Order: sequence, then structure tokens, then C-alpha cells
Amino acid sequence: MKLSLLTSAAILARKNLFAKNVKYADTQYPVMKGEPIVISTWDFGKEANAAAWEVLKNGGKALDAVETGVKVPEADPDNQSVGLGGRPDRDGRVTLDACIMDENSRCGSVACLEHIVHAISVARMVMEKTPHVMIVGDGALQFALANGFKKENLLTPKSEKEWKEWLKESHYEPWMNVENEHYHKANGTPGNEKNHDTIGMVAMDKNGDLSGACTTSGLAYKMHGRVGDSPIIGAGLYVDNEVGAATSTGVGEEVIRIVGSHLVVELMRQGVDPETACRKAVERIVARNPVAAKEVQVGFLAMNKKGEYGAYALQDGFTYAVRSGKEEKIYPAKHIF
Repeated sequence: MKLSLLTSAAILARKNLFAKNVKYADTQYPVMKGEPIVISTWDFGKEANAAAWEVLKNGGKALDAVETGVKVPEADPDNQSVGLGGRPDRDGRVTLDACIMDENSRCGSVACLEHIVHAISVARMVMEKTPHVMIVGDGALQFALANGFKKENLLTPKSEKEWKEWLKESHYEPWMNVENEHYHKANGTPGNEKNHDTIGMVAMDKNGDLSGACTTSGLAYKMHGRVGDSPIIGAGLYVDNEVGAATSTGVGEEVIRIVGSHLVVELMRQGVDPETACRKAVERIVARNPVAAKEVQVGFLAMNKKGEYGAYALQDGFTYAVRSGKEEKIYPAKHIF
């Protein structure tokens, strides 16, 4: 009885904590039942969605749509969080992570891949041409080159200049997020909208099938070899064609610890709507370490089989883009802090 009373008190205290901190925006989410739709993280997801929509509106598969969509920011040298022009690690090397997953639970992934612009396409090739799920580092590069991908220098002059500025006061201690502490004194929270490190995309095609893609150059000035949540199936992306799909963005270490995207999908399996499922995943991060959760950004984005979608984040500033036959909009996500 004593244990039961203590447990009840702890649950009540946790509910009160979230009730005080949750802020709600005046946003309504229309339902697109059974219609093609694509959603993606951040404002630049709008351009990515436009490319994906060209596939979907012409009756194409969700898998082709998400690959086509995320290739847009991968090839944009002005987008310093994905692909070409991505901010390098602390050694000045641009390393990419990506994964893709289709309606049949097939999945492919690459991590710490250098010199290849379209990491997402290499991830798809891993899925379709090998018995593996993930290939990393030099092995991933060798695989890409053997399959016709072109080797390129991904470090643009802009990103190189910023990296050299960071080096002037950098510290090479091997602990979480030290790569951001100095760089972001002027820019705000590590992993916030000024240092978001991912585009995650989920689409549903005319057949009601779901697929997802996630691609990134990772956190700026990370330790060489660091891999976040983006290429990890179940963390940065998860698709269950019976239930729905989810993706994440922000500081990947926090997402990995709760296997975030899989958690969101499993909550939807229990009948929870996408936004609430994302909120519960974010709350899990807060519950695990309330103090640390106030210092980083993590956001989840999800869609269920009915075409309902929603998002939630730790901090203010996370946005996501939606494209369907009825709308093309960018929404601010609700947040805890």
C-alpha cells in the first residue's frame, strides 16, 4: 500500500509538471483520409515536399516520393544541415547519415558517409541491393562508388569558413554537445532551429501505403565518427504500414535513448492520435532527465493511416511542412518548454 501511494504521488507530480509547462498554439490540423499526403520537418521541408508531391500527385509510390523529396535539401549548398554544404565535424570532415523505410518494413541506412551528396539514395540501395540494413564509414563510401555514385567535396567555402572560426576557441573534450557550446552562444539552444540537423519526411500514396526518409549532416562540429538518431531505424524514423509512421529531429542522442520514432508509432497503435503520441514521446525525454531536457531541442513528427498528422517538441521553434491536394502549409509545433 505504501508503495502504491508513493507511485500515485509521483504520477500526479509528473502530471502537474507537464501541466505547468505545456504551451498550446491555436492550430487545427485537417484530416486527409486516404488521400496522398507528405509531411516533413522544418521550414525547408516545404521545398522538399513540393518535389515529393510531384511523385504522389501522378500516382507514384510513397517510397519514391520521400527519396525524391529529401534529395532537394541534400543538394542545396545553402542548407548547412543536410548533404552538400553541411557543417563538418570538429576535424573539418562532412559526414552524412541517412535511412529510408517502405511499407513492407524494408529499410536501408548509411552512417558516417563522406563525399556522396545523396546519402538517402545510397541508403535505398543498401535496402534494395544488399541483405543488410546499415553500412557505415569507408564501407558505405566503397559501396556507393561501386554502384555509380560520384565522389565530391561536400565542404563548401561557407561551411569551411564557419568551421575555422569555431576552431579558434574549440575544445576537443569527448562529451556530449561540447561541439555546440561555444558556437551557439550567439545562436541559442543546441539543436534549435538555427542548428537543426535533419530533414525527416513521411508520405502516404494513393494506395494508402506509407514510407519515410531521414537524412542529415549531423550536429555541427561533432566528434568524428559520431552518429545520431537519423540513420537508426526506430530512432530517427519508423514506418508501420498498419499503423503509421514517425520521424524526429534535434539532438539525436536523446531520441536514441527512448527509441523515439518507434515509441510514437507504438502509441498510435494503441489508438493515440499523432500529435498526442509525439507529445508523450517528448514527455518521456523530460521524465528521464528534466534538467538536461531544458537545454536541447528534440521534435517528433508523425502521421497515421488515416492521414492525420501532428508534431510536438521540447522547445519553441520546431516547425513542419505539409503538402496534400488540399493544402501546402508550414505549421509551428506545440512544445513543452
